[in-house]
Amino acid sequence: MFLKRNSVNSTHASDLIGRVSKCRYQQLLQEAGITIDGNEPWDIQIHDGRLWKKIGLYGTLGFGEAYTDGWWDAPSVDELVYRLAKLRAEQKVLNIPKLLWGLTAKFRNLQSISRSKLVGMQHYDLDNDLYRDMLGERMVYTCAYWEDSIDLDMAQEKKLELVCDKLGIEEGMHVLDIGCGWGSLAQYVAQVREAKVTGVTISREQGHIARERCAGFPVDIRIQDYRALENDEKFDRIVSLGMFEHVGRKNYKYYMRYIRQHLNTDGLALIQTVGLSYKTNGIDPWVAKYIFPNSEVPTIARISTAIEGTLKLEDWHNFGADYDKTLLAWQANFVGCWEKYASKHDRRFYRLWNYYLLMFAGLFRARNLDLWQLVLSPNGVDGGYSRPSS
Repeated sequence: MFLKRNSVNSTHASDLIGRVSKCRYQQLLQEAGITIDGNEPWDIQIHDGRLWKKIGLYGTLGFGEAYTDGWWDAPSVDELVYRLAKLRAEQKVLNIPKLLWGLTAKFRNLQSISRSKLVGMQHYDLDNDLYRDMLGERMVYTCAYWEDSIDLDMAQEKKLELVCDKLGIEEGMHVLDIGCGWGSLAQYVAQVREAKVTGVTISREQGHIARERCAGFPVDIRIQDYRALENDEKFDRIVSLGMFEHVGRKNYKYYMRYIRQHLNTDGLALIQTVGLSYKTNGIDPWVAKYIFPNSEVPTIARISTAIEGTLKLEDWHNFGADYDKTLLAWQANFVGCWEKYASKHDRRFYRLWNYYLLMFAGLFRARNLDLWQLVLSPNGVDGGYSRPSS
């Protein structure tokens, strides 16, 4: 009898959450200019009434899972997310999973050496052919630089050139590429700038492709955690593109000390990372569960604190609006090549990845997320650092 009464009470509580959530979220949708079953591309079509209870209990995690499960749709998911993000809707409702993830990150190192391998196995080792079709010729899985670019491949090459110019990479230098991916930057640096490169990645699939891509060039690709480098290894330049999001707040200070330790006294380092310009918990539960395990987007304050007393900040460049274009280009490629992979990955996978790419495009369009390139030096560049013109 006791168990039955508890079950009834639980059901009533759950139903109450659903009703309250429905009222609150319908109000937010209205404020964002989004109509349920409306005719605009950003309007939401709801296929399952359980959606309200789901997002009431699980916040952004529930919203993403509900899309993946087909509970709701929108002709333009990115535009729907953009309108909610401009309203800062996430900060106006209770998001229990996000709070729990934030508390966990506060007291536990989610990016320890043993845990860091999970993102490689779950995400980066997924399917090299699919990544090649989605990302383009060079397989660059970070934000492109779209100034004076007419397509994705050109924009990615301009980004690689921008990185080399900011670091002043010259013939004969030795460059460390932390999180080298499929070897796109390593190949470019070795081929175009005639420099030596050591690249590290925790992904076996990325490492194999990177070695093939860089064969014949002075490039050493190592499949290992960045923290496994020998203490006395030194480099003229250190670069990290899209890797800092996997470092975690417990390791930010260590990461900057690590750069200082392995950088020659007259060297330069460049970190490219997604970032947040306001104080918040940088963990999205849906992203952490389904896309990038244990990931955390850094804030200005946390990066600044990590740099302080360890490295000199020479330049901080924000071109986050370019990630919107990059993500839309990836999503168009993903949709365009899907028929090749439909028998290999199910429809749920398709919806999950479609949501991942379009959701992030909407967040960057709303400027809720930034994309930063930081240039750092051990002791300050004599005479001052000057960012090269693009």
